[in-house]
Amino acid sequence: MKKLELIALEGIPLIEEGDNLVEIILSALKGNKISLSNGDVLVVAQKIISKSEGRYAFLNDIKPSQQAIDLSIETDKDSKLVQLILNESKEVVRYRKGVLVVENILGLIHANAGIDRSNIKSDSDNPRVLLLPLDPDKSATEIRKEILKKTQKKVGVIINDSSGRAWRNGIVGIAIGSSGAEVLSDLKGNLDLFGNTLEVTEVGKADEVASAASLLMGQGKEALPVVVLKGLTESEDLNGAKALIRKPSEDLFR
Repeated sequence: MKKLELIALEGIPLIEEGDNLVEIILSALKGNKISLSNGDVLVVAQKIISKSEGRYAFLNDIKPSQQAIDLSIETDKDSKLVQLILNESKEVVRYRKGVLVVENILGLIHANAGIDRSNIKSDSDNPRVLLLPLDPDKSATEIRKEILKKTQKKVGVIINDSSGRAWRNGIVGIAIGSSGAEVLSDLKGNLDLFGNTLEVTEVGKADEVASAASLLMGQGKEALPVVVLKGLTESEDLNGAKALIRKPSEDLFR
């Protein structure tokens, strides 16, 4: 019988800049009486990665350009926030009132470049926002290697974030960083139930795992930023989540 088990780790404290996430995760595993096995995957919320890496910005430190001011009028957003979004972006993809979608510096198509105001301490006189990690694949690799060193277990690590989709309502979890977990599963050449050869089927495994973990993590005050997934086949995939990003030349909708 095939089955997967998803376990949200309770007891993860509020993360501060400089915190050792591996020590915190291992302590939570012990507190939840969970042992890691080879092939397990740890899904870690982007927010605690960014917090531990100090990826904060204060809006009062930002000086908006004329482009940011013009876009802020079109989108009805704070011009300082718009400038920060532009700083974290390669290209403005779409905008309208209340919405600014960009290709951020990681190559992800994201509203507001993934910049977040929720679940962070902030002063109303000088709002603080949280940026995405500089290199989520590197962050995932560092966590994976440190866990291997401390536990001798070969686990995968996926960093997930919430993202909207162009053609569907609702946000879902996606993988923005990965190490040691299967990212893409290429089924081309395999046969279906009726002997037909699959020609273009490629499965975004890391996104599927990231989305499943988001069901437990939640989007509000759940405080469950780490999920353990058991039951997947062990993988040595070190391609990283960048492999999930479609090249602009292959993107039919830009």
